Amino acid sequence: MKKSILVAILFLSGFGALHAQTRQTREEYIDRYKHIAVAHMERYGIPASITLAQGILESDCGNSALSRSSNNHFGIKCKSDWTGRRVFHDDDARGECFRAYGSVEASYEDHARFLDSQPRYDSLFVYPADDYRSWARGLKAAGYATAPDYAQRLCRIIEETQLYLLDRPQGEALYAARNRSRAEQAVEGFEAGSSVNPLTPANEERIDPDDFRVTINAYKGYNIYVTNGVNYIVAKEGDTFESLAEIFCISARNLRKFNDLKGKAQPVRGEQIYIDRKQKRWEGNARHHIVTEGETVASVAQSYALREKSLRKLNRLKAGAALRTGQTLRIR
Repeated sequence: MKKSILVAILFLSGFGALHAQTRQTREEYIDRYKHIAVAHMERYGIPASITLAQGILESDCGNSALSRSSNNHFGIKCKSDWTGRRVFHDDDARGECFRAYGSVEASYEDHARFLDSQPRYDSLFVYPADDYRSWARGLKAAGYATAPDYAQRLCRIIEETQLYLLDRPQGEALYAARNRSRAEQAVEGFEAGSSVNPLTPANEERIDPDDFRVTINAYKGYNIYVTNGVNYIVAKEGDTFESLAEIFCISARNLRKFNDLKGKAQPVRGEQIYIDRKQKRWEGNARHHIVTEGETVASVAQSYALREKSLRKLNRLKAGAALRTGQTLRIR
């Protein structure tokens, strides 16, 4: 009975239109390649979440021109030792040489071997396979991509889609259970007589953000994410702490306090803004953070959802202390 209802819901929500489109979605991409990512995690120690997040980002879920023309899902360039087929695309410069593969599976295999064999990525393999944040930062620090926010993009994809579940024991089963749970909740809502399609984002006007304990949710036009058990949003153009205070029913003073800010400071577009009090210690597996160029105590604290004062105390740093590239910071 439930199966037939779910089919009806999917049809009403535009499943027919989705079937007709050619663009691959994130969920379709994950479902198609997650078994490869998990197998490579078991063989090489690369987090499955990182592999899939890189594939999603670099190939635009398999929709980019490079991935369609050459099955290159990780943006790996030819390099001097590449003897296989080549294609040329504009990237950091015009007409750059990229590796071409006979299949997507071959691209995934080359990606794993590339990370495993290149000395500049050796430091990544000291991190556990379930420490995706350290892997994301390490990839950026090692020069995998030139985008300054590459690590943040990877982490955002992982948290939005709960890919970190794949890094755990029985990860594929955990991830599948997460999808089943969402579908069952949708069916139950439909059976209860809701006039709103439960498979589309709901306009939850009465949600209390302080009660959110999920990885991502939608609230008044904002996606709410979780880092270290702390809820945050990504600031939009024109946001102020006063406007956010009104939306999330938290005082502007407290929002600044949650984000270690004082005075009349205002959020910057693209910045993580916490809507809960940050933690004193990192609750994940990693114990240390390696400082990359340009990082400050404030930026490291913000990325791990740690209180700046607590991070300084853990590392015996004075207020205003500068960090060195390569410096090791305790985070727990």
